Amino acid sequence: MHVDILETTIEIDESFVAEPAAEIRAQLDEYAHGDRRSFDLRVDVPDTVTGAVMDAMVEIPYGETRTYGDIAADLETAPVAVGKACGRNPVPVVVPCHRVVGRDGSLQGYSAAGGVATKRRLLDLEAREAGTRPVQERLSTER
Repeated sequence: MHVDILETTIEIDESFVAEPAAEIRAQLDEYAHGDRRSFDLRVDVPDTVTGAVMDAMVEIPYGETRTYGDIAADLETAPVAVGKACGRNPVPVVVPCHRVVGRDGSLQGYSAAGGVATKRRLLDLEAREAGTRPVQERLSTER
């Protein structure tokens, strides 16, 4: 299903979510308006490396990021494997692959429509709603 969010359209594979499409859309709309920080959707996570990475991404708090290397270390795999798994995420935003960044905090890519620009908008939304600085602003002061 296609969901319009933050000036782009994101493809959500609803076959991975137990709830009906209307509920998925409603929760994503709440998220986009800053009224939701986590999703109450049951996601069918595959029993693969991608599934393990999806489980790890769900644990990243709203408004925060983790690096590909952080997740790789936790799962005892390579950062490249984590990046590939992020790219295979069938339910972006719901499983927040946008919260995974490069080792230096850079936005390495995003598989949903709009690529890095969409990832930046999602992270900026979360930073604004969580009362934290946007990831790029945090980077410039940490270097």
